[in-house]
Amino acid sequence: MKNLTLPALLTAEAVSSTGSAMTFVALPWFVLVTTGSPTRMSIVLAAEILPMALLGIPSGSVVARLGARTAMLLSDLVRAPLVALVPILHWTGHLTFPLLLLIVFLLGVFIAPYAASQRSIIPEVLGDDEKAVAKASGLIGGAQHLPIVIGPSIAGALIAWTGTAPLLVVDAATFLFAFVVVLSLVRGGKPVVDDEDSRGVMAGVRYLWRDPLLRSFSLITIVLDGAANGIVVAVPLLAYTRYDQNPHIAGWIFTAFGIGAITGSVLVMKLLDRFSPLKLAAFGIVAATLPLWIVVAPVSWPVVGVAVVLCGLFVPMVNAPIMGIITTRPPAALRAKVMTAVMAASGSCGPLGRIIIGPLYRYHGNAAVWTEIAGGMTVGAIAFVLVAWRASTGDATDLVPVPPVA
Repeated sequence: MKNLTLPALLTAEAVSSTGSAMTFVALPWFVLVTTGSPTRMSIVLAAEILPMALLGIPSGSVVARLGARTAMLLSDLVRAPLVALVPILHWTGHLTFPLLLLIVFLLGVFIAPYAASQRSIIPEVLGDDEKAVAKASGLIGGAQHLPIVIGPSIAGALIAWTGTAPLLVVDAATFLFAFVVVLSLVRGGKPVVDDEDSRGVMAGVRYLWRDPLLRSFSLITIVLDGAANGIVVAVPLLAYTRYDQNPHIAGWIFTAFGIGAITGSVLVMKLLDRFSPLKLAAFGIVAATLPLWIVVAPVSWPVVGVAVVLCGLFVPMVNAPIMGIITTRPPAALRAKVMTAVMAASGSCGPLGRIIIGPLYRYHGNAAVWTEIAGGMTVGAIAFVLVAWRASTGDATDLVPVPPVA
């Protein structure tokens, strides 16, 4: 029988991401409308990503013990009622701000294990070829980005018609759909038997530290993702404050990113045949960062849309190659733990990147918000290029992991 694991992963991701893309607009707008506070919106969105930093590393051990497939099923099955709980509590008058923070935090607990599980199954299907896995990662990135083309714009329209709460119910239903697809069609992702190198909660961190290339990229990711996470808060805030409190515009800006990212996901399939993953990622991070400086100026929202399209176009040229490297470089027994360790690094500054946006806007306005985002990403992009250039020169210390000490 034909192995349907990869198509099933893509289908589950596309559907659940559609709901998440709608929530991407609905949740921050919900907080802005119900509290009127950009700072509270920042706190809610920071709470969502905080578990990646706090629990990302130990979640790798959970994935290894349960198996990637079971971890994905558990994640979808728990997130569905959690998302639905927000509108239910709101409609019954029982939703308080601390309770919303708790629910959002619990949702964030499953981000790292789900993503690590999803990516660690790919080499089981395609083998350990770095470019093949990078292309598959590009396809999953496309499945994540495709819903952004329609989800946020639909959300922007529906918010004006029905309010934000019903969209969260739709998001909950998409998690249940993904659960059924994974349960029915995904094969592989069995529990991993620890060996001497992979034993222990910190095994992934130890491997990253021994591998100079992955260690450097993990440290750079802290800076890049810390700055980039501010975009999640900054776009709804921009629509709310610069563009007449119009939820349609927030949706259209996110849609613009999706259009660029889908195009980039198609291009990266071809470009990986011509360029090394490392060189392509170095080009992509610079090209993705530069357009964000346009948003610093008080330009019209269509200009912001063009800038975001350009940013989205180059993001897959970073994500797909780097995911290919991270997924295939460690041995199979360590992949989930390495992936969650990288995601913990990614999430370590993410909450700060989100929570700082509200106060920064309050005291200095949108220009300061986007200067912080673009500036932080520029610093990270320069460091990324330097590491990639050094590795591409063939310096063995940048290419070969140091073996563990017996």
